[in-house]
Amino acid sequence: MRVTVIGCSGSFPGPDSPASSYLVEADGFSLLLDIGNGAIGSLQRFHHVLDIDAICISHLHPDHCLDLTVYWIARTYCPGGPAPRIPVYGPRGTAEHMIKAYELDPNPEMTDTFDFRDLEPGPVSIGPFTVTTALVNHPVEAYALRVEHGGGVLTYSGDTGHSDALVRLAEGSDLFLCEAAFADRPELPPDMHLTGRSAGEHAERAGVGRLVLTHLLPWNDPSETLAEAKASGFQGPIELAEVGAVYDL
Repeated sequence: MRVTVIGCSGSFPGPDSPASSYLVEADGFSLLLDIGNGAIGSLQRFHHVLDIDAICISHLHPDHCLDLTVYWIARTYCPGGPAPRIPVYGPRGTAEHMIKAYELDPNPEMTDTFDFRDLEPGPVSIGPFTVTTALVNHPVEAYALRVEHGGGVLTYSGDTGHSDALVRLAEGSDLFLCEAAFADRPELPPDMHLTGRSAGEHAERAGVGRLVLTHLLPWNDPSETLAEAKASGFQGPIELAEVGAVYDL
């Protein structure tokens, strides 16, 4: 299983990264985890834009889903004719949300290109992967995603505040892509985002192999986020997500 960081900026694209998107590949199958604004441009640096077999959307905030609208254009109007229909897994109402974002007629339009399927807590088979989801703490319906294949395990937090469910989901993961959007300040809003320190604490409790901090807000100092995580007590390797970083599990 190979994981490539396509976008890792939090809340909005930064100068060096689009918003959240991660490419997971195995056995010739390509799965995108999230498709935030700017992701499709970045994807083309690393992968053929039409060679995607499925998409999982963690939640319906724009920085995690909005480029599905322009990806619809890419798959529908490409020179060789429409690309094959692919499944898109997401929270309830994903189809309606994305159709409204593009101001399309509800039927058929985008549903001719994407086979929308509702995520629910628990496991689902997507190509060669077993993807297990858990609801996490965020102002909208939001999922963390655990992806397993061939003995390798990736867990992606999506967006979340402190979450025991995330710790359980990530247990024993080889790679933990964990959001660290907030700087460590007093009186942070609850059930919104993690800090570098709290991401490290979740990683330590879950016993993961490697922690990669992501969903990094452009106005925060990433070196401070990394320092906070390293002071959390997590004993494994910690690094900041970067566009183009590749992890083989």
